Amino acid sequence: MSGFVPLVIAVAIWLGLHIGIAGSGARAALVARVGEAWFRAGFSIASLAALGLLIAAYRNAPTVPLWTAPGWLRWVLVFLMLPAFALFVGAVATPSPTFIGSEGAIANEPRGMLRITRHPMLWSFAIWGLVHMVGTGELASLLFFGAFVVTAVAGMGSIDAKLARRAPAQWQRLAAVTSIVPGEAILEGRNRLVLAEFDWIVPLAGVVAWLALLYVHPYLFGAAPLPVQ
Repeated sequence: MSGFVPLVIAVAIWLGLHIGIAGSGARAALVARVGEAWFRAGFSIASLAALGLLIAAYRNAPTVPLWTAPGWLRWVLVFLMLPAFALFVGAVATPSPTFIGSEGAIANEPRGMLRITRHPMLWSFAIWGLVHMVGTGELASLLFFGAFVVTAVAGMGSIDAKLARRAPAQWQRLAAVTSIVPGEAILEGRNRLVLAEFDWIVPLAGVVAWLALLYVHPYLFGAAPLPVQ
């Protein structure tokens, strides 16, 4: 199992950056010392380096199969990626109200995808990671994709907590009409789905990206997601 040591170290570095620093009081301490702009620049560089290390370690890790996903489950996983793409595209199209500017005000009120969940981007990564963990059924993949799932899930609560500390009044308004769990605020009657707020290009872009990746996945990553391939 020594072949997994570099991957374990890479996962620890990745989680340490995103949970141990960005998701803890260490972030505020570092920002106080170097300023917000310098912290973001340094954190971005460190994250890219950690991502490169994580990918390299994953590619060089030994293959230890744990299970084989049956054909029906692979079809389920393929279609689960469709909402992941929809959440990702929706997050890009609609800036998140959880972003706090220098004036301490919420940049945007919740609209479109943000009525469904205030963390669509993180949910897209969480679904992506879970789909690949279940679909590959291999130890190195559990460590690699699991790192992104843990980061995404932990990040939702961490972002909410930072927002609540920095802008409590705005946070109360936002929390009253949105939810972490997709659809929860709508089901509870705290919000409603407004289809008119969704530009037709958003779901179309999600479907196109989903279909395109299904096609190129075997060529880019050496694995065919569709059971028929």
